[in-house]
Amino acid sequence: MEKMLNDFPFRTVLSFDPLFDYLQKREDRPDQPISFNKRRIRSLLEQVQDLRGPIMDPGRLKGRSGQVNRLMGTIFSPLFWETEAVGVVSPLSVETFFVSPRFKQLFLDEKGGVQGRLNVGTTQFNRGRIIQAYLFILERFYGIRQRFDYPLVRIVTDPVTGLERHFKMTLDFRFVDIHAVKAPRTLSGKERAQVLENLTNPEKLRDILPPEDFELWGFIVIRAVDNTVPEVISALERELIDQDSIMSRNGFAALQQNLKTLFGRANLVATLAGIQDDRALLLNSGSELIHRCIFTDSHHVPLSAFSGTVFERVINDQEIIRLDDVARVKPIGGFQNEIVETGVRSCLIGPLTSQGKSIGTLHLGSPVPGDFGALDALLMEQILPIFSLAIKKSLDELEHQAQDVIRRHCTAIHPAVEWRFRQAAMRYLEALRKDSRAKLEPIVFNNVYPLYGTADIRGSSEARNRAIQKDLIHHLTLGQRVIRLALKADPLSIFEELSSRIDAYIDKVQVGLETGDDLAVITFMRDAVEPVFSQASGFGEEVSQAVDAYFAAVDRKTGTVYQVRRDFEESFSHLSQQLSTYLDGEETKAQQIFPHYFERHETDGVDYLIYLGDALVESGKYHDIYLHNLRLWQLRLACGMARRAERLKATLKVPLEIGQLILVQNAPLSIRFRYDEKHFSVDGAYDIRHAIIRSRLDKAVVRETGERLTQPGKIAVVYSSADEADEMTRHIEFLQKKGYLAEEIERLDLGDMPGVSGLKSLRVPVLSKPAGA
Repeated sequence: MEKMLNDFPFRTVLSFDPLFDYLQKREDRPDQPISFNKRRIRSLLEQVQDLRGPIMDPGRLKGRSGQVNRLMGTIFSPLFWETEAVGVVSPLSVETFFVSPRFKQLFLDEKGGVQGRLNVGTTQFNRGRIIQAYLFILERFYGIRQRFDYPLVRIVTDPVTGLERHFKMTLDFRFVDIHAVKAPRTLSGKERAQVLENLTNPEKLRDILPPEDFELWGFIVIRAVDNTVPEVISALERELIDQDSIMSRNGFAALQQNLKTLFGRANLVATLAGIQDDRALLLNSGSELIHRCIFTDSHHVPLSAFSGTVFERVINDQEIIRLDDVARVKPIGGFQNEIVETGVRSCLIGPLTSQGKSIGTLHLGSPVPGDFGALDALLMEQILPIFSLAIKKSLDELEHQAQDVIRRHCTAIHPAVEWRFRQAAMRYLEALRKDSRAKLEPIVFNNVYPLYGTADIRGSSEARNRAIQKDLIHHLTLGQRVIRLALKADPLSIFEELSSRIDAYIDKVQVGLETGDDLAVITFMRDAVEPVFSQASGFGEEVSQAVDAYFAAVDRKTGTVYQVRRDFEESFSHLSQQLSTYLDGEETKAQQIFPHYFERHETDGVDYLIYLGDALVESGKYHDIYLHNLRLWQLRLACGMARRAERLKATLKVPLEIGQLILVQNAPLSIRFRYDEKHFSVDGAYDIRHAIIRSRLDKAVVRETGERLTQPGKIAVVYSSADEADEMTRHIEFLQKKGYLAEEIERLDLGDMPGVSGLKSLRVPVLSKPAGA
């Protein structure tokens, strides 16, 4: 089959007979237009009678060029002869014998051979020729008519611009006739079905209709129509489906080459940029004028760099801007001056948009002033939508990659600082393209203010131990009852020994729990006591009921009685959850006032940490008023949490109370993200003091009395300096007037803690109800 596709199997014969027949039929028709001169046609046909029949040697036509020209003039209009690209070839061949000047200029080389390349490969081209020949045969001899669109595009180099041009080759088959070398065979119904089934399989058709039985006589007229614009736009659409065409050097080079062809400018330079947040990202540039690109070798440029330039107009107004000479645009400076330095003089700049929002720009530049006209702007308008889709896809993919980097290296990031991690991830992805050993840059925020607060569920550890203690005693008591009833029914010494051991465990647990006591009791009951229950159950109904009561009370998952502890855990969890929910809701409101870093932890209550400062804000706009506002917010938040806890206490199975603490520090510090630990920590020996204080405050006590600093229903404000105390006193007095806090304020010195000394505190009670309630 490969040989058949490579060698055209049909004999082709150049002949003017189909044209003679066509003209004869037109001469006989009464409805011919005035331009059809019957007398002239009849005279011409008489003069070229010797050209009838097969022309085995096309060379004999050279001496008859005048007659051939007049004969072809019946097909081609002399008005368009100099401008149209038309040619005539033998049936389904590539050998031309008559061409217009334009056709010769575009498609023939110096030796008369056809130049350029087709949009299909050789095998596909030959397959199409064979299929077309068989369709002629089937229609001529068997009445089988099938439509076959065989779009051919020949790509040639324009002799003037040196750029590729695309021409759609339209084939006119009116002057092709099929001759049967011998009488055509009759096809059975089965064979006709096989033919229809295998129209695209020439080898199968050959078995039924051997090509040696037919000849193709006549010629084919080829008209070449410039189809460069739609072909190149289609090529751009195909290339832009692949993200690599935008991001890679080779892919973008192919894009730029197509843009050169589309706009007919060999020196065109394309630059593609995307907009992400308030930055422009240079996705690629085809600049070959000098080594620098118009972004001064930077891949990220703040949008503020475009202020007052035509790029700002393009982005804001979303309209195409055409500049005849960038050097003459006034005022010039900054960004526009950099464009001039690259060698670009005239340019087209178009907006790339998605859902009405500007997401990038397409910049086409030329070193020739005035090189782009109004029609070029119209042409750019056609391609902007496909570039917009490609940019949107690339920006989404870039964002996806950045988020993947953040997830892998940084875990969950607070939204307030996500912008900084995205910047680092983008630069990391950019660096990876140059060096596979690239690492994420350090993320450090300098001069930020810490705010720390905690709502501790008072006595939770003791309450938990008491609950465990009660459940263990109940567990031991239930087991003791079974053993004593069994001993009464059958006074075995082993029962007496087990009863004594149970009493010893009860005495030990009642004195107080030590680490591992709960596990020791559970193990003892499971391994030493419970195994005798099966025997004891047979000692009577009373013993059997005691065994059932024991197992009904013991929780299967924990292996012990879990009633009092369950009540405590449910109460603790409910209170902790309610405090967290309240804190999260209030923090969301505070975040809307001014963005800040926030993290919350749940231990024996809830604690939170806030960082605030200009380094944390992408715009860099910050004022200390937001710090003072957050400190007032902290106090009001503590009041709200205290009131909520007080209302909940009556609904809890185990009444619980909270004590609250706020740590104030006026000195800013630096924080660094630890990639190995995936969290922020203070950066520097001096700043570590704040972290040490936070870790010690849960043990803080009043120096004079030794009592614990945090007390139920009170807020303790810890500070180091007088100015910190003055600010928090003002806030406290304001909330006292608002009815949140009681009038009395305790001023306390705190006892020294490991590595921490000299701390002081303001402590004030919270009013359980608003003033006037």
